[in-house]
Amino acid sequence: MAYKITDECTACGSCVECCPSEAIKEGDPKYTIDGDLCVDCGSCVDECPNSAIKEG
Repeated sequence: MAYKITDECTACGSCVECCPSEAIKEGDPKYTIDGDLCVDCGSCVDECPNSAIKEG
């Protein structure tokens, strides 16, 4: 199950660098996760300072 970025996202970009599959893309107003690319590793969850990434 891919992860999703919630409205708590402040677009800080912390999650982008840690994503091994490059599934996280800049969006407006928040980042998005491409479910087809996400490998469910969870590294983005640990990296997000706002707890804005949830299983989805």
